[in-house]
Amino acid sequence: MSVMRQSMMEVTDKEKINQFLHHTHIGHLGLVDADAPYVIPLNYVWFGNHLYFHGASEGRKTRIISKNNQVCFTVSEELGIMSNPIPAKVDTAYMCVMIFGNVTLLEDIDKSRDVMQAMLHKYVPGYYEKPLAKSHLERYVSTLGSKTAIYKITPTAITAKENKLDENVRFTPGRTIRMDN
Repeated sequence: MSVMRQSMMEVTDKEKINQFLHHTHIGHLGLVDADAPYVIPLNYVWFGNHLYFHGASEGRKTRIISKNNQVCFTVSEELGIMSNPIPAKVDTAYMCVMIFGNVTLLEDIDKSRDVMQAMLHKYVPGYYEKPLAKSHLERYVSTLGSKTAIYKITPTAITAKENKLDENVRFTPGRTIRMDN
């Protein structure tokens, strides 16, 4: 892993990274399909120091993973735009985490249920009155005839970066350069 060029933006606080991964909803899975990149947005859950996502048990993603299980998963969140009288210094505040690792298909039905329950709790907390039944995972088939596949990314490296928001220069509609001179 190479050294981050702007090391002052590097986030090394593991708790901050964990909290970010717990609350952010969309990540992008980066795969290599033959000699070309393939990136797809996904819902995910950070659970027990692994990243999990689900999808159809067949299709392009599944085919690529079966040939090359090395992945990169990126999660980012925009925190605001920062204005500046110098156009080249207009900036975006953000946080992002990149997880490099290996992805495997989760075969254990009990672990799969735990992961899917964690996803339901993350995305629709309190919506369901009962825990997810194991039988739902065993029997569910999509309208396209595909079963649900649950994947586990085991991290080999995690990097995080943050450009903190300066509230004094946060751009809001109506703000003009005259306000900053």
